Amino acid sequence: MTTELHALPDHPTDALAIATAGPATRQGPASPTGGAVAALRPVGLDAVRLDPQGLLGHWQERNATATLPHCVRQLDESGAIDNVRRALGEVSGPHVGMWFSDSDIYKTLEAAAWQLGRDPANVALRAFIDTTSALLARAQEADGYLNSYVQSDAGRTRWDEMKTSHELYCAGHLIQAAVACARAGVGAELFAVAQRLADLAVQRFGAEDGEAVCGHPEIETALVELHRTTGRQDYLDLARRFIDLRGKGLLGEDDRFGRAYFQDHVAVRDATEVTGHAVRQLYLLAGVVDVAVETGDGQLLDTAERLWESAFQTKTYLTGGHGSRHWGEAFGDPYELPPDRAYAETCAAIASFQWNWRLLLATGACRYADEMERALYNAIGVATSTDGTHFFYSNPLQLRTGHDGSHEDAPSQRLSWYTCACCPPNLARLMASLQSYVATADGDGVQLHLYASGNVHTGHGELEMDTHYPWQGQVRVRVRAAGTQSWTLALRVPGWCAQATVAIDGIAVDVAVDDGYLRLTRVWGEDTTIVLDLPMPARLVSAHARVDAVRGCVALMRGPLVYSVEQADLPEGVVLEDVRLDTGVLTATDSGDGRVMLSASGLVPEAPGPTDLYGEYPSPPRSQARIPLTAIPYFYWGNREPGPMRVWIPTAEGEGEQ
Repeated sequence: MTTELHALPDHPTDALAIATAGPATRQGPASPTGGAVAALRPVGLDAVRLDPQGLLGHWQERNATATLPHCVRQLDESGAIDNVRRALGEVSGPHVGMWFSDSDIYKTLEAAAWQLGRDPANVALRAFIDTTSALLARAQEADGYLNSYVQSDAGRTRWDEMKTSHELYCAGHLIQAAVACARAGVGAELFAVAQRLADLAVQRFGAEDGEAVCGHPEIETALVELHRTTGRQDYLDLARRFIDLRGKGLLGEDDRFGRAYFQDHVAVRDATEVTGHAVRQLYLLAGVVDVAVETGDGQLLDTAERLWESAFQTKTYLTGGHGSRHWGEAFGDPYELPPDRAYAETCAAIASFQWNWRLLLATGACRYADEMERALYNAIGVATSTDGTHFFYSNPLQLRTGHDGSHEDAPSQRLSWYTCACCPPNLARLMASLQSYVATADGDGVQLHLYASGNVHTGHGELEMDTHYPWQGQVRVRVRAAGTQSWTLALRVPGWCAQATVAIDGIAVDVAVDDGYLRLTRVWGEDTTIVLDLPMPARLVSAHARVDAVRGCVALMRGPLVYSVEQADLPEGVVLEDVRLDTGVLTATDSGDGRVMLSASGLVPEAPGPTDLYGEYPSPPRSQARIPLTAIPYFYWGNREPGPMRVWIPTAEGEGEQ
C-alpha cells in the first residue's frame, strides 16, 4: 500500500525573495515547497519565540551565548579555517585535522545564519559569515569546485575516492549553510559560492555517464533544500538520482566495514533494515523523505516508514540514541542495545530528530513528534555541558567503575572539542533553529508538537505558551485569534501520557485523542485560555525481553525524561555496580530550583562478596543494607566530577534484606 500524500499551499521559492521577505514567509530547516505533497507545513523561521526562562529557551540562549561563539573560536584553534587558507597558498604545511574539516566551518556558518535570523543585530556573527564567505569565495575554483583537503595537495584528485573523500558530504553542509543564510536574509556571497558548487555537482554527476554516490550521505537533503529555495529542478533530480543509485555497488567492496556500512548493499527502495554507520543511514533517510515529498513518490515514503519501524522497534536506545557498536559507529543487530557499549553518537541523535521532523511534516503522525521529543530531551540534551562549551560525542547509558576515559570515542566526561569535531557545530546549528520545530500548520489550523514557554505567530493569530515542561505537565495556551473563521488547534498528547485533560476558559472539555492529538475546533475569540494537563508520575520502564544486556533491570522515567543514577549521589563507600533498586519506592522531588529529581530506595551488600570472577549457582545469600537513591535527568549527568553512571538498574526483587 502506498502512503497518501497531501498538497501544500504555495510559499516563495525564489532565493532573493526569501532573503528579503517578512517574518511570515521566511522558512526554517526542511521547508517543503508549494509543489510538494505533505500533511503539514512549518510555520516560519520567525513565527516562534522561545522564552529563555523555559528549558528549551534556556538551551537556545546558552547556544547563542556560549556554544556558538565557542565553535567559531575553535575553527581557528583547530586549524579548519587555516586549511582553506592553505588551499589558497596563504598558509604552508599539510592539511590538519580530519579531511572533512570544511564541514565544521559550514555547520558553524549555518548555526550563525539561524541565530542571525533570531538576532539580526549580532555584529560579530554577521562579520563571521561575511569574512568566512569571502575566504571561501577566494578559495573556490573557477568551475565551482571547493574542498580544502583536495585543493591543498597537488597530488590529490577530485572525486577520486568517493567512498571516503566526503567531498559531496562537505558540499552538502555548505549548501545547507547557504540555504540558512538565504532564509535569514544574510550571506548572499555564501549562497553564490554554494550554488556554483551545486551546479558543478549537477554537471559532474547528473549525466548518465556520471554514476556515483558519496560514501557519507548528506548531499541529498541539501540539494532538495536548495531546490526548495531556488525552484531549480535539476537539484531535486540529482538528489533523487543519488538515492536511486545506491545498492549498485558504485562504492566498491570494503574489506573493513562491508557495503552495508555505506548503505550501498541494497537498493534504498528494497531495504528492510537500518544498517551500517548510524549517522550516514539517518542522513540518507532524511533525504529520502525530502525527495519523496517533493516528487510525490509514495513508494519512497513507504520505504522511509518501513525503515523507521526497523530503527525504532528494534534498534533505538531508551534515550532515543542510535548506534550500538563503536566499530563502525554503527547499528547492531535487532535488540543489540548494550548500555555500557552504546555509541549513540550525538550526530546520530540530531539526524534522527531531523528525519522524524520530515516524517512528521510528510504524514502528520504523532509518533514522529514523540521521537523528536525523546531524542531532544535525552540523546541530544545530554551532549552539551551546563556551561555550553563541553560536549559528548558518544553517549553511553552506563559508565562503569574503573572506566578508562582516555580515549576520545568514550571519554568519562565531556570534552571541549574533538579531532573529529562533527558534533559540536551540529548541536549549534540545531539549537540555533530549535524554535522552528515547535509548531506546524495545515489547511485546518495549527499544531503544537513541542511544549515550551514562548509565543507562536500564525495566520490564525498569536498563541502564547506558558509551561514548566518538562518538569511539570501543565501547558497553558493563550489564544489571541483574528478573524471569524473556525479553525483547529491540535495539541500533542505524548505517547508516555496515560490520560490527558483539557479545559477552555476554565471549563473542562471532553474530547478524544485523535492519533496522538487533542483537536479543538471553534471560532476562537480574541482572548481564550486553554489548559492542557499531562500527568507525569515517575514510572519504571522495562526493555523488550530480547534486549539481553539489560535483562533484570529497569529504567526510571518521568514525562519525556530518562533518569540516571550517578556515583556522586551515592553514600561514601558504595559502588554503583552493587546497587539494586527497590521497585516499590519511587517518588518525584523538587530540587528547589524548578528541576525535578527522582527519589528511590536501593539495596547494597553489607559485606564484600566473593573475589572469584565466577562461582557456583545459586550464590549464598548476603545481608543487604538499604540506602536512599537519587536519580537525576540523564541529560544532566557528567556535569560534576567524573564517575560511574547508569540508566538501567538491576532490581532488588528476590534480594531482600537478610
